[in-house]
Amino acid sequence: MNQDCQHSGVFITFEGGEGAGKTTHLTFLARALRDTGREVVCLREPGGTAIGDQLRRVVLDTRNDAMAPEAELFIYEAARAQLVREHIEPALARGAVVLCDRYMDSTIAYQAYGRGLDRHFVHDANIFASCGILPDRTLFLSCGSSPITGLKRATDDRAADRMEQAGLDFHQRVACAFDDLARAYPDRIRRVQSGTYKHDTARSVCKAVADLVGWDPDHLPFDTTYFAQADSLHVNKADMSGDNEVGQR
Repeated sequence: MNQDCQHSGVFITFEGGEGAGKTTHLTFLARALRDTGREVVCLREPGGTAIGDQLRRVVLDTRNDAMAPEAELFIYEAARAQLVREHIEPALARGAVVLCDRYMDSTIAYQAYGRGLDRHFVHDANIFASCGILPDRTLFLSCGSSPITGLKRATDDRAADRMEQAGLDFHQRVACAFDDLARAYPDRIRRVQSGTYKHDTARSVCKAVADLVGWDPDHLPFDTTYFAQADSLHVNKADMSGDNEVGQR
Protein backbone atom coordinates (compact mmCIF):
# COMPACT_ATOMS: atom_id res chain seq x y z
CA MET A 1 0.00 0.00 0.00
CA ASN A 2 1.24 3.49 -0.80
CA GLN A 3 2.47 5.00 2.44
CA ASP A 4 2.26 8.64 1.36
CA CYS A 5 -1.24 8.95 -0.09
CA GLN A 6 -3.81 6.65 1.47
CA HIS A 7 -6.71 5.81 -0.80
CA SER A 8 -9.71 3.53 -0.87
CA GLY A 9 -8.98 1.95 -4.26
CA VAL A 10 -6.56 -0.77 -5.33
CA PHE A 11 -3.60 -0.15 -7.64
CA ILE A 12 -2.23 -3.17 -9.53
CA THR A 13 0.56 -2.95 -12.10
CA PHE A 14 1.61 -5.47 -14.74
CA GLU A 15 5.31 -5.76 -15.58
CA GLY A 16 7.57 -7.89 -17.74
CA GLY A 17 9.47 -7.89 -21.00
CA GLU A 18 8.11 -7.49 -24.49
CA GLY A 19 5.42 -9.98 -25.50
CA ALA A 20 4.90 -11.40 -22.00
CA GLY A 21 1.11 -11.15 -22.26
CA LYS A 22 0.59 -8.15 -20.00
CA THR A 23 -2.13 -6.57 -22.13
CA THR A 24 -4.05 -9.83 -22.54
CA HIS A 25 -4.04 -10.70 -18.86
CA LEU A 26 -4.72 -7.16 -17.69
CA THR A 27 -7.79 -7.20 -19.94
CA PHE A 28 -8.96 -10.55 -18.61
CA LEU A 29 -8.46 -9.51 -14.98
CA ALA A 30 -10.46 -6.35 -15.68
CA ARG A 31 -13.30 -8.48 -17.05
CA ALA A 32 -13.23 -10.73 -13.97
CA LEU A 33 -13.28 -7.77 -11.60
CA ARG A 34 -16.16 -6.12 -13.44
CA ASP A 35 -18.09 -9.39 -13.43
CA THR A 36 -17.88 -9.33 -9.63
CA GLY A 37 -19.10 -5.73 -9.39
CA ARG A 38 -15.90 -3.70 -9.19
CA GLU A 39 -15.22 -0.47 -11.03
CA VAL A 40 -12.03 -0.95 -13.05
CA VAL A 41 -9.83 1.59 -14.81
CA CYS A 42 -7.33 0.13 -17.31
CA LEU A 43 -4.22 2.12 -18.17
CA ARG A 44 -0.95 1.59 -19.96
CA GLU A 45 2.29 3.58 -20.03
CA PRO A 46 3.32 5.90 -21.54
CA GLY A 47 0.24 7.84 -22.62
CA GLY A 48 -3.38 7.82 -21.62
CA THR A 49 -3.69 11.59 -21.62
CA ALA A 50 -3.51 14.16 -24.41
CA ILE A 51 -0.04 15.16 -23.23
CA GLY A 52 1.07 11.59 -22.57
CA ASP A 53 0.00 10.40 -26.01
CA GLN A 54 2.15 13.07 -27.64
CA LEU A 55 5.11 12.02 -25.49
CA ARG A 56 4.46 8.37 -26.40
CA ARG A 57 4.76 9.11 -30.09
CA VAL A 58 8.09 10.84 -29.53
CA VAL A 59 9.71 8.16 -27.35
CA LEU A 60 8.64 5.18 -29.51
CA ASP A 61 9.28 6.75 -32.94
CA THR A 62 12.05 4.79 -34.67
CA ARG A 63 13.22 8.01 -36.36
CA ASN A 64 14.37 9.30 -32.95
CA ASP A 65 17.32 6.93 -32.78
CA ALA A 66 19.61 9.72 -31.52
CA MET A 67 17.56 10.24 -28.35
CA ALA A 68 19.78 10.49 -25.27
CA PRO A 69 19.00 8.05 -22.44
CA GLU A 70 18.50 11.00 -20.09
CA ALA A 71 15.92 12.54 -22.42
CA GLU A 72 14.17 9.18 -22.72
CA LEU A 73 13.94 8.88 -18.94
CA PHE A 74 12.36 12.30 -18.50
CA ILE A 75 9.83 11.67 -21.27
CA TYR A 76 8.61 8.55 -19.49
CA GLU A 77 8.51 10.32 -16.14
CA ALA A 78 6.61 13.31 -17.56
CA ALA A 79 4.00 11.02 -19.14
CA ARG A 80 3.65 9.16 -15.82
CA ALA A 81 3.12 12.30 -13.76
CA GLN A 82 0.36 13.42 -16.12
CA LEU A 83 -1.30 9.99 -16.01
CA VAL A 84 -1.21 9.92 -12.21
CA ARG A 85 -2.74 13.36 -11.83
CA GLU A 86 -5.41 12.95 -14.52
CA HIS A 87 -6.49 9.33 -14.03
CA ILE A 88 -4.82 7.27 -11.30
CA GLU A 89 -5.32 9.59 -8.33
CA PRO A 90 -9.00 10.32 -9.02
CA ALA A 91 -9.82 6.67 -9.70
CA LEU A 92 -8.17 5.44 -6.50
CA ALA A 93 -9.82 8.21 -4.49
CA ARG A 94 -13.29 7.01 -5.53
CA GLY A 95 -12.46 3.37 -4.73
CA ALA A 96 -11.81 1.94 -8.20
CA VAL A 97 -9.39 -0.84 -9.05
CA VAL A 98 -6.70 0.62 -11.30
CA LEU A 99 -4.81 -1.79 -13.57
CA CYS A 100 -1.75 -0.35 -15.28
CA ASP A 101 0.36 -2.00 -17.97
CA ARG A 102 3.87 -0.86 -16.92
CA TYR A 103 4.80 1.62 -14.23
CA MET A 104 7.86 2.40 -12.09
CA ASP A 105 9.51 -1.03 -12.35
CA SER A 106 9.69 -0.74 -16.14
CA THR A 107 11.63 2.51 -15.78
CA ILE A 108 14.17 0.81 -13.53
CA ALA A 109 14.39 -2.12 -15.96
CA TYR A 110 14.60 -0.17 -19.22
CA GLN A 111 16.30 3.08 -18.30
CA ALA A 112 18.54 1.97 -15.39
CA TYR A 113 19.46 -1.62 -16.34
CA GLY A 114 18.85 -1.29 -20.08
CA ARG A 115 20.28 2.16 -20.76
CA GLY A 116 22.76 2.20 -17.88
CA LEU A 117 21.49 5.29 -16.06
CA ASP A 118 22.21 5.63 -12.34
CA ARG A 119 19.73 3.41 -10.51
CA HIS A 120 19.43 5.68 -7.48
CA PHE A 121 18.67 8.66 -9.69
CA VAL A 122 16.06 6.70 -11.67
CA HIS A 123 14.48 5.56 -8.41
CA ASP A 124 14.25 9.14 -7.16
CA ALA A 125 12.82 10.30 -10.50
CA ASN A 126 10.21 7.53 -10.25
CA ILE A 127 9.15 8.60 -6.78
CA PHE A 128 8.82 12.22 -7.89
CA ALA A 129 6.84 11.44 -11.07
CA SER A 130 4.51 8.99 -9.32
CA CYS A 131 3.30 11.83 -7.07
CA GLY A 132 3.44 9.42 -4.12
CA ILE A 133 1.22 6.75 -5.74
CA LEU A 134 2.86 3.33 -5.46
CA PRO A 135 1.39 -0.03 -6.54
CA ASP A 136 -0.38 -2.20 -3.99
CA ARG A 137 0.58 -5.26 -6.04
CA THR A 138 2.76 -5.83 -9.10
CA LEU A 139 2.38 -8.88 -11.33
CA PHE A 140 5.59 -9.83 -13.10
CA LEU A 141 4.67 -11.90 -16.16
CA SER A 142 7.58 -14.07 -17.22
CA CYS A 143 7.57 -15.95 -20.51
CA GLY A 144 10.93 -17.73 -20.28
CA SER A 145 14.63 -17.24 -19.78
CA SER A 146 15.30 -15.53 -23.13
CA PRO A 147 13.63 -12.32 -24.37
CA ILE A 148 13.72 -13.53 -27.99
CA THR A 149 10.37 -15.33 -27.77
CA GLY A 150 8.66 -12.30 -26.25
CA LEU A 151 10.09 -9.93 -28.84
CA LYS A 152 8.80 -12.17 -31.63
CA ARG A 153 5.35 -12.24 -30.05
CA ALA A 154 5.30 -8.48 -29.60
CA THR A 155 6.11 -7.77 -33.25
CA ASP A 156 4.42 -10.64 -35.07
CA ASP A 157 1.76 -8.37 -36.59
CA ARG A 158 3.50 -4.98 -36.73
CA ALA A 159 6.85 -3.26 -37.08
CA ALA A 160 9.02 -3.00 -33.98
CA ASP A 161 8.99 0.34 -32.15
CA ARG A 162 12.13 2.19 -30.99
CA MET A 163 12.34 0.36 -27.66
CA GLU A 164 11.80 -3.05 -29.24
CA GLN A 165 14.63 -2.29 -31.68
CA ALA A 166 17.12 -1.66 -28.86
CA GLY A 167 18.86 -5.02 -29.38
CA LEU A 168 19.03 -8.41 -27.71
CA ASP A 169 21.69 -7.40 -25.17
CA PHE A 170 19.51 -4.51 -24.05
CA HIS A 171 16.47 -6.76 -23.59
CA GLN A 172 18.53 -9.36 -21.74
CA ARG A 173 19.54 -6.64 -19.25
CA VAL A 174 15.86 -5.71 -18.94
CA ALA A 175 14.96 -9.34 -18.21
CA CYS A 176 17.64 -9.50 -15.50
CA ALA A 177 16.22 -6.33 -13.99
CA PHE A 178 12.75 -7.79 -13.57
CA ASP A 179 14.24 -10.89 -11.95
CA ASP A 180 16.22 -8.71 -9.53
CA LEU A 181 13.19 -6.56 -8.70
CA ALA A 182 11.02 -9.62 -8.03
CA ARG A 183 13.62 -10.90 -5.55
CA ALA A 184 14.04 -7.49 -3.92
CA TYR A 185 10.31 -6.82 -3.38
CA PRO A 186 8.65 -10.22 -2.74
CA ASP A 187 5.79 -8.69 -0.73
CA ARG A 188 4.71 -6.46 -3.62
CA ILE A 189 5.83 -8.31 -6.75
CA ARG A 190 4.31 -11.69 -7.59
CA ARG A 191 5.85 -13.67 -10.42
CA VAL A 192 3.35 -15.29 -12.81
CA GLN A 193 4.54 -17.70 -15.46
CA SER A 194 3.22 -16.74 -18.88
CA GLY A 195 3.57 -18.56 -22.17
CA THR A 196 1.67 -21.77 -21.42
CA TYR A 197 -2.11 -21.92 -21.69
CA LYS A 198 -3.76 -18.54 -21.27
CA HIS A 199 -6.42 -19.96 -18.95
CA ASP A 200 -3.74 -21.17 -16.53
CA THR A 201 -2.03 -17.78 -16.52
CA ALA A 202 -5.35 -15.97 -16.08
CA ARG A 203 -6.21 -18.11 -13.06
CA SER A 204 -2.76 -17.47 -11.57
CA VAL A 205 -3.19 -13.73 -12.06
CA CYS A 206 -6.54 -13.76 -10.26
CA LYS A 207 -5.09 -15.75 -7.37
CA ALA A 208 -2.16 -13.34 -7.10
CA VAL A 209 -4.47 -10.38 -6.43
CA ALA A 210 -7.28 -12.19 -4.59
CA ASP A 211 -6.35 -10.81 -1.16
CA LEU A 212 -6.57 -7.23 -2.44
CA VAL A 213 -10.02 -7.51 -4.00
CA GLY A 214 -11.85 -9.66 -1.45
CA TRP A 215 -11.57 -13.02 -3.22
CA ASP A 216 -10.61 -16.35 -1.66
CA PRO A 217 -7.57 -17.51 -3.69
CA ASP A 218 -8.51 -21.15 -3.11
CA HIS A 219 -12.15 -20.62 -4.13
CA LEU A 220 -12.29 -17.90 -6.77
CA PRO A 221 -15.83 -16.61 -7.49
CA PHE A 222 -16.04 -18.17 -10.97
CA ASP A 223 -17.23 -21.48 -12.34
CA THR A 224 -14.85 -24.07 -13.78
CA THR A 225 -15.24 -22.84 -17.37
CA TYR A 226 -14.78 -19.13 -16.72
CA PHE A 227 -11.03 -18.99 -17.41
CA ALA A 228 -11.40 -20.80 -20.73
CA GLN A 229 -12.49 -17.43 -22.14
CA ALA A 230 -8.88 -16.30 -21.88
CA ASP A 231 -7.73 -18.79 -24.51
CA SER A 232 -9.73 -17.02 -27.22
CA LEU A 233 -9.05 -13.49 -25.98
CA HIS A 234 -7.33 -11.33 -28.59
CA VAL A 235 -6.43 -7.79 -27.59
CA ASN A 236 -5.30 -5.06 -29.94
CA LYS A 237 -3.24 -2.57 -27.95
CA ALA A 238 -4.39 0.26 -30.18
CA ASP A 239 -8.02 -0.56 -29.34
CA MET A 240 -7.58 -0.35 -25.57
CA SER A 241 -9.50 2.85 -25.09
CA GLY A 242 -12.91 3.73 -23.77
CA ASP A 243 -14.68 5.10 -20.71
CA ASN A 244 -12.54 3.11 -18.29
CA GLU A 245 -9.67 2.06 -20.54
CA VAL A 246 -6.80 4.23 -21.63
CA GLY A 247 -4.19 2.94 -24.06
CA GLN A 248 -0.48 3.64 -24.28
CA ARG A 249 2.59 1.58 -25.05
